Amino acid sequence: MSFIDELKRKPCFMSFDPANNDDIILAEKTLCVRFAEEYKEYIEICGFAVYEGHELTGICNSKRLNVVDVTLSERSCSCDECQEWYVVEQINYDGIVIWQSATGEIYRTSYGKTPLRICNSLVECIGL
Repeated sequence: MSFIDELKRKPCFMSFDPANNDDIILAEKTLCVRFAEEYKEYIEICGFAVYEGHELTGICNSKRLNVVDVTLSERSCSCDECQEWYVVEQINYDGIVIWQSATGEIYRTSYGKTPLRICNSLVECIGL
């Protein structure tokens, strides 16, 4: 099952305006990353999304949910490894942040702790 299919099955799922290719390319250039294919597909379809109290970053006008704004903010106070990743979700509890690498792996960081790889993809992450 794809990430989008799994996401749409979540209670209280809402998505917003899809991102266009130019915006995606600009976001990748600004962050000096390549988005994982599943993340690109997600923002091309959803823009950004919420479900069950989770707010996933994406391409949008909200600084609180825009992947570029959130990632740049979190990178300024995070580990060296995080410089190559982008934020998928700020948990807003104990400084927990969920990141994704260009190859799709998902990591969790929190204040003063070493990044922890928690799964291999977004679909695994939301299935937890």
